[in-house]
Amino acid sequence: MPDLLPTGPARFLGWSMIADPMVAGFLARAGFDAVLLDQQHGTHDYKSCCAAITEVAQAGKSTLVRVPVGDFAMVSRMLDAGAAGVVAPMINTVADAEAFAAAAKFPPVGQRSWGPDRAMWLSGLRNGADYLAGANDRALTIAMCETQAAIADLEAILAVPGIDGILVGPADLSIALSQGTVIDPLGSAVTAALSEIARKTRAAGKIPCAFAPSPARAREMVGMGYQLVSIEYDAMTIVNAFARVLCEADPSRAG
Repeated sequence: MPDLLPTGPARFLGWSMIADPMVAGFLARAGFDAVLLDQQHGTHDYKSCCAAITEVAQAGKSTLVRVPVGDFAMVSRMLDAGAAGVVAPMINTVADAEAFAAAAKFPPVGQRSWGPDRAMWLSGLRNGADYLAGANDRALTIAMCETQAAIADLEAILAVPGIDGILVGPADLSIALSQGTVIDPLGSAVTAALSEIARKTRAAGKIPCAFAPSPARAREMVGMGYQLVSIEYDAMTIVNAFARVLCEADPSRAG
């Protein structure tokens, strides 16, 4: 996994919704620093993630997996499968964060069960003692902050042992901030909240991460201090690319 510490350079994350390992491999080979496989809103499952983790590893890059809401059993399964880290949605309380860390980290930090054969093969660490020695540092735990409750409890969540960073979903954040009345991920309220979340996360020495719906927004998020930032997601980029070439061939279709 590339250096994602808040003191290093910002990194960009390819976001994979399509459960085809070739697409994840394309993202890695395009130059993204890491690839996220989405089980929450994307079509990935355990089997597709295993295949995509291998494909991304062949390109020399690392993989994160966003698991479904509350599926802490999947956290350790994905780490055993060779994911470099896990993103967990709807981590709204300290108790949520503790459950997440418990599933991802070995004792004394957590309660992860031993079974990382595939992770060991991919990492090149064939000796169990060697893998265990640095496993907790290698397994990134990124908690999503996307609700009013998470914002209110953010500093306490960041203080939970075993939580390595925060990822913000601006669309859900806009819904939360407006009490469910609008979806406006580029709005001023969301921008202000994003800046404050990044500030608090960096102050805690943790990794601030965010989803960006466009390259321009990604640049803005880097300017706010975000360390790992996505740029669109695979399905969005593919649809936009198809529409662009079609409109170039037939300008009457623009609009």
